[in-house]
Amino acid sequence: MHLAAQALRGVAPGVVVTAILQSALAGIGLVIAGVPFATLLTALMFILAVAQIGPGPVLIGAVIWVYTKSGAVWGTSFLVWAVFCSTFDNVLRPMLIKRGADLPLLLIFTGVVGGLIAFGVIGLFIGPVVLAVAYTLLADWVSAGDLVADQQESPTASGD
Repeated sequence: MHLAAQALRGVAPGVVVTAILQSALAGIGLVIAGVPFATLLTALMFILAVAQIGPGPVLIGAVIWVYTKSGAVWGTSFLVWAVFCSTFDNVLRPMLIKRGADLPLLLIFTGVVGGLIAFGVIGLFIGPVVLAVAYTLLADWVSAGDLVADQQESPTASGD
C-alpha cells in the first residue's frame, strides 16, 4: 500500500507539473511570435499535455501561421522552440515521477504509457500503481526464494 501511494504521489505531480511547464513555455513562444489568441491556445495546450497528447497539434498550426505571416527567420526560430517545447516532457516527466517513487525509470515510463493506452487519462495513475505493486511483490517473492535457498544451503555447508 505504501508503494502504491508513493507511485501515485510521484505520477500526479509529474504529469501536472510537466503539463504546466510545457504549456507555459510554449505559450511564451506564442506570445513572442505574435500568434493571436495565445492565451486560449496555451490553455488548450495545457489540456492536451495533461491528456498526454502534448502541445504538438497546436504548435504545428502556430508554426505554419508564423511562417506565413512573419517569414522564414521567425518561422524557423519558432519551429525550433516548438520542437523543444513538444519534446522536453519526455525527459522531465520521468525524472519528476522517479523522484516521487523509488522505482526503476523504465517501469514508471511503461506504467504511464501502458496505463494511458489501456485506460485513458485515468490510466496515467492506474498504470504506474499496478506496475509498482506487481514489481514489489515480484521482488519480495524472488528475495524470499533466495532466503529459502540460503537457509537450505547453510546447514549442509556447516555440517561438512
